[in-house]
Amino acid sequence: MIEYLQQIDAWLAHGEQVAVATVVRTMGSSPRQVGAKMLVASGGGMAGSVSGGCVEGAVFTACQEVLASGQARLLSFGVADETAWEVGLACGGKIEVFVEPLR
Repeated sequence: MIEYLQQIDAWLAHGEQVAVATVVRTMGSSPRQVGAKMLVASGGGMAGSVSGGCVEGAVFTACQEVLASGQARLLSFGVADETAWEVGLACGGKIEVFVEPLR
């Protein structure tokens, strides 16, 4: 957690905005547990992980959209096991990720 705080401080010192994505619910098999976080800076920096890489791209995009709009969002990702590899959530479970601007 200390490394996240240091990263946030560095981004803020450079005038960047920061969005925080947090896993708030998991169902079935999931790559990260509730509470896992990913931070995204308006300049494109990223720290942490909410899915071990399988949906980070979509979460990164949502973070940038939240920074632009100022409106928090709840994201849901999940697929059946047989299609999991096609869309990126290979574990076959479901995760919900809350994305909010850091205030």
